[in-house]
Amino acid sequence: MSAGRQDVEAMRSYSKKFVRYKEGAEKYSLGLTKFQALAKEAKAVYKVDGIALVNCEIFERFLESFREF
Repeated sequence: MSAGRQDVEAMRSYSKKFVRYKEGAEKYSLGLTKFQALAKEAKAVYKVDGIALVNCEIFERFLESFREF
């Protein structure tokens, strides 16, 4: 895969509204267990046919609540 193609794929994964736990942990630079815990605390987890999806918009609003001024 060319470098340009890799960049496009990386951008696509960062612009998704829903991600699985592994993708989300990578996207937000968190460990898998920590990401799962925070996503559940944010109430951003959707269960669809046994698959857990995290709504990035809800998760990001939750993360903003930890911002220090």
